[in-house]
Amino acid sequence: MIYRTDYHSHTKYSDGHGWPEEYIPFALKQGISELGFSDHLTLTEEQQDWSIKPSQLDEYCERILSLKKNNNKIKVKLGLEVDFLPDKEDDIKAIINSYPFDYTIGSIHYLDGESVDLAPEYYQNRDLESLYSRYFETVAQAASTGLFNIMGHIDLVRMFGYFPSADLSTIYRKLAKSLKKSNVTVEINTNGRNKVLNDFYPDPVYLNIFREEGVPVCVNSDSHFPNGVGQYFDEAYAMIIGCGFSEMVTFDQKTMASRKIIKRL
Repeated sequence: MIYRTDYHSHTKYSDGHGWPEEYIPFALKQGISELGFSDHLTLTEEQQDWSIKPSQLDEYCERILSLKKNNNKIKVKLGLEVDFLPDKEDDIKAIINSYPFDYTIGSIHYLDGESVDLAPEYYQNRDLESLYSRYFETVAQAASTGLFNIMGHIDLVRMFGYFPSADLSTIYRKLAKSLKKSNVTVEINTNGRNKVLNDFYPDPVYLNIFREEGVPVCVNSDSHFPNGVGQYFDEAYAMIIGCGFSEMVTFDQKTMASRKIIKRL
């Protein structure tokens, strides 16, 4: 069996549809050994209704830590998914350093103050090659800060199926090199299968590039419902094994460790 972890899940503290305790039975059913909670934190000037309020962080962390301490059926991990906003870097750092997170996920939902995943209209009449380049550059910038252990859905700009005509292998290679240099993990995010895209993040066509560059990898569901934990994991593990990955990573108190992938599903 593969030692399965799922470090990307959202609860009612942000835009999820269940409380943390409700996710555990589904994780156990999926054979998950480590379940991490990573509710959204987005420090835009206006509070986003899909993000945890900073005033709720104490309650959120205490609840997950209590679950971690009092549950003996599965390893529970405390995480946070944080929107990287360049002008909020100091604020993000202060928050991350204030709590005993096992890991943090960095994500890019905004470019120049506009949401890239709110509606397909964002992509219409844009220079898509330039947009993709800027998005990937921002992901690399976020990784270079040292604030994050994992970069989430690194090519979220694919979400609505808008693609530049140019070959993208160069910018994927550049991003992979940046992640390796920063020692940041790339997640295989299976939630893209539930979107218009109907595919994983990152694009499986370019996944071998991350393996060639030695980027650490993990598989996450980005679940917003308890029954979404571990979704499409058999397919995701078969994919990374097929690309030549032999290890995945785990996290504990922001320390990365590697586990051998056993090639049997």
